[in-house]
Amino acid sequence: MAVINRIAGFADEMAGWRRHIHMNPELALDCHETAAFVVKRLKEFGVDEVHEGIARTGVVAIIKGTGEGPCTGLRADMDALPMQEETGAEWASKIDGKMHACGHDGHTAMLLGAAKYLSETRNFKGQVALIFQPAEEAIGGGRIMVEEGMMERFGIDEVYALHTDPFAVAGELRTAAGPIMAAVDEWEITVKGVGGHAAYPHTCKDPMIAAMSTGLALQTIAARNSNPIDPIVISVTQFHGGTASNIIADEIKLSGTTRTFSEHNRDLAERRINEIAQAQATSFEMEAVVAYERSYPATVNHAPQVEKSAAVAREVVGEELVITDLPPEMGAEDFSYMLNKRPGAFYFIGQGIGPSVHHQEFDFNDEISPIGASFFARLIETLHS
Repeated sequence: MAVINRIAGFADEMAGWRRHIHMNPELALDCHETAAFVVKRLKEFGVDEVHEGIARTGVVAIIKGTGEGPCTGLRADMDALPMQEETGAEWASKIDGKMHACGHDGHTAMLLGAAKYLSETRNFKGQVALIFQPAEEAIGGGRIMVEEGMMERFGIDEVYALHTDPFAVAGELRTAAGPIMAAVDEWEITVKGVGGHAAYPHTCKDPMIAAMSTGLALQTIAARNSNPIDPIVISVTQFHGGTASNIIADEIKLSGTTRTFSEHNRDLAERRINEIAQAQATSFEMEAVVAYERSYPATVNHAPQVEKSAAVAREVVGEELVITDLPPEMGAEDFSYMLNKRPGAFYFIGQGIGPSVHHQEFDFNDEISPIGASFFARLIETLHS
């Protein structure tokens, strides 16, 4: 692997940054201490500009190269998850109910590593915009940063991001042109009936039966309404209602997510969820109220940016560790908003096989930080040569 020697030289420092962030996880837009830590490091490195308060706690730093050239954005997310950590690591979370279970601590450390190197060397033209983003796991900090005019404000021409992958060997860089991650929407259906005594169901209108029937019927959208070669996943993930075994409730709530790659299927799912919920409720002489919220769009990589960044990836990790035909997956990612605004590419970086992201035993592998930082740095030096 052609990891940059200078970056390999401060690998331990990168691990220290990562572990500090890991021990002090913050959620959503409230990444105040994490942002302050990032800003302090950036100023120590001598970046040219530091802009704070974008999407509340987001940070954009500018490093200027030598001479005129484009501006490329490199993005890392900073937020953690509302989970209890069970890694047993010396650097485990110090805050109950919060942990870095998706590698965002590592993403931030890799981008800081690239920032340190690029600030020292300046072996590129134009400038690089280092994007440290809050709220990837909820709300969509990427969306907010885009809506606040980040791309226009800093003249960003292209954007790139890395995400750790515990299902791939360490150092493998995986991507693909076109859709790489799905759009995700959230919905809730409230079925309203008439409650009463469980011994006398004929005097009630039992919403439990209607809600269970609705949950099953929703699966026909993927099975019978959607083209089989255009993927769609509709998952019922919550079912709430009732207070005692001998009481028929007045209402039942069920909720879940829809994941799609095409806008056609996204429209289809919203329409059919509403139609099925209403029709099922009517068939049981009840009422259904549907709340449907569109969330992150599909993450769609741009072919020219995949091609040229993959060439850089091969220089860093070797031909055998670069995958450019990764099948799309149903997870979602708010980097999609940035790719909707500017061309670019999203990559997975293998960290070795281990516990899944969003698992209480997940921990980022610090050994891949120099690889990710080198990829970011070489990308800028190559695109801005």
